Amino acid sequence: MKSLETYASELQSFLQKPAGLVKQDSTYPKLSIITPSFNQGKYLERTILSVLNQQYPNLEYIIIDGGSTDESLDVIKKYEKYLAYWVSEPDKGQVDALNKGFIKATGDWIGFQNSDDVYFPGTFDRFGIEARRSANVDLLYGDLFMITPDDRVTELLKTLPYSLTCQLIEGMQIHNQSLFFKKSLLDQYGSFDPEYRFAFDYEFITRFTTQSGVRAKRINGLAGALRIHDEAKSSTIAQIGRQEHEQIQIAFGKYNTSFLPEKMQYLYCRLRKLAYLFGQNDWNYIAHRKSLRKT
Repeated sequence: MKSLETYASELQSFLQKPAGLVKQDSTYPKLSIITPSFNQGKYLERTILSVLNQQYPNLEYIIIDGGSTDESLDVIKKYEKYLAYWVSEPDKGQVDALNKGFIKATGDWIGFQNSDDVYFPGTFDRFGIEARRSANVDLLYGDLFMITPDDRVTELLKTLPYSLTCQLIEGMQIHNQSLFFKKSLLDQYGSFDPEYRFAFDYEFITRFTTQSGVRAKRINGLAGALRIHDEAKSSTIAQIGRQEHEQIQIAFGKYNTSFLPEKMQYLYCRLRKLAYLFGQNDWNYIAHRKSLRKT
């Protein structure tokens, strides 16, 4: 595992300036990326650069702004020529903005990145390769980094091969910052549920993966970053998030077919994570996580 300082250096360099236009290639799966935005102008440009600098040759980038009053519109207009669509108008929040974006999206696959979060270098290339290779997979996902307002990397959370049991017992197994899913899932099973302000991503991933035949696959090298700052929604409505998670776990509890008591299922998920990391010989990451628990 690289050091967090090395990850940070790579990310900061990646977000410095636009890489320019890329030659289009329709042999790659068409990817629609949606950014919901509202008054995050201080971070929005880096989000945009993390998408455009991927140099993905079949990209449709959509920004749905909720009527920002800060510098967001100036940032959006700066990159307008690279966008397939953008709008700035009052909306009902993040989920409403995303659902508006889904209506405009024409890609075979969809991803979304919040206006203060970013993708890591090389993520779209790896997505494109795997999407062409795994036609029977519906969701592709990777790891999650935590970053500061100035793009320093403070943490890496590695994901595992998907388990619905652990999704229901332990919580989020997939993070939207490094998630791509087929647009056909929205057509079949509906878009995001506006009932949830915080845990809507937990709800739709759970809803999609409880459907028969829907497959999720973890891919090495797919990575996004969650930016931790005082204005982030994850900081301001954390209690609401916990309540919504419990509500979703109850709503989908019937899909948990394990006969083990809940505490044993939770222990299974923890041991499964260790077994996977041991199986990957990922000793550096195991040591890294162990050191964090001591601090």
